[in-house]
Amino acid sequence: MTSPDLAAHIERGLTDLRDLVKMESVSAQGRSLPETAAAVRALLEAEGFAVREYPGHVAPVLVAEAGPEDAEFTLLIYNHYDVQPEDPLELWDSPPFALTERDGRLYGRGASDDKGEFVSRLAGLRLARERAGGPLPLRVKWLVEGEEEVGSPSLDAFVREHAAELKADGVWWEFGSVTPEGRPVLYAGLKGIVCVELRCRVADSDLHSSNGAVVDNPLWRLASAVASLRDEGGTVLIPGFHDDVRPPSDADLAAVTALSGGGETLRDTYAVTRPLGTPAEYHHRLNLKPVVNVNGFHGGYGGAGSKTVLPAEGMVKLDFRLVPDQDPARVVTLLRAHLDAQGFGDIEIVELETHQFPGRSDLEAPFVKTAVAVAREVYGQEPLLNPSSGGSGPIHPFMAYVGAPVVALGIGNVGGRVHAPNENILRRDFGRGVEYAAALMTALAGQD
Repeated sequence: MTSPDLAAHIERGLTDLRDLVKMESVSAQGRSLPETAAAVRALLEAEGFAVREYPGHVAPVLVAEAGPEDAEFTLLIYNHYDVQPEDPLELWDSPPFALTERDGRLYGRGASDDKGEFVSRLAGLRLARERAGGPLPLRVKWLVEGEEEVGSPSLDAFVREHAAELKADGVWWEFGSVTPEGRPVLYAGLKGIVCVELRCRVADSDLHSSNGAVVDNPLWRLASAVASLRDEGGTVLIPGFHDDVRPPSDADLAAVTALSGGGETLRDTYAVTRPLGTPAEYHHRLNLKPVVNVNGFHGGYGGAGSKTVLPAEGMVKLDFRLVPDQDPARVVTLLRAHLDAQGFGDIEIVELETHQFPGRSDLEAPFVKTAVAVAREVYGQEPLLNPSSGGSGPIHPFMAYVGAPVVALGIGNVGGRVHAPNENILRRDFGRGVEYAAALMTALAGQD
């Protein structure tokens, strides 16, 4: 049963979440970013944080500090206040910028990614302070940015330049999830990412398709080029691509082996018809395998009926998900060399957004072990510890410049539809997230 003090902080946190979800902080479109930063700043200052605001390329960066300066442990929390666009609007079952509860789920853009994560931790901090009966039981620093959904273009340089200001003993990352059975899922790393476009042009204008007998087709060339990048099992075929991959540690392999299931929840939730690999390989591939993805294939005619046209140009969007110690810039160089060697020198590579390096913490680090132990206690089940998420984010600067281990645990769920219409969290998971935040801060302060 939820204790009265916890219940009160959960409800206050949900009020904060309703207020933040109303703010249409879409970084890709530059909407409401200064206003949302101001709202986040006000929430932090109300809890006694000293907040400094810095300009970013797209949106303000906030750094907040509270708690005793001589505390034995300093926790740095990373969150972001920007969200993905709400499009396509017609696929939402309720307004995207109004937190709406249905059947134990709370729907709204940012309910999970990342406003819900932020306010659940803030509510947990209030609870930890209340239970301590005085000041915060540890030093807490908070970095909240508004550019994560567009690749965090300011963050690498910012963390490098402000490393002393951000110095901490452990970093709590911005996301995490809970299984349908209520088991907490933790991540100790993230894959890196490179996003590119491949472009091909064969003429100044579209041609009648009869000219396909004498003029090459850009979509054929792009299809052939893409097909050369990986095999049927999903392994990247670019020469040299795997040369820099760091072998997983014994602890990494043991953690992956201990993970239960083989992707059944993902397949059932999204009706997946073509999984890659065997169920036994599922967690190894998600945690430890670099991949290339086709995000979109564009060109020619896509309307109703037929149009007998030979397109003048075409374009493919790709992303590469990388593992330590792959270098995003080197991957682009290898891609160029591979395309040239395959006879695709005319295909242009355009780099998109900000590349992100991969990062993976030492699973034996005391901070990682404490995060797992607290999760076990709060959730009452054995946590699922992943050496790395299959996704990406700007984790590398914190590991490289702050020099602290990073752990992600949060309030997401496998049906949370993050980045999609009807993004949601479970009320149950939000409440546990508040309880976990309070317990983690207490444990890190040595007051467990």
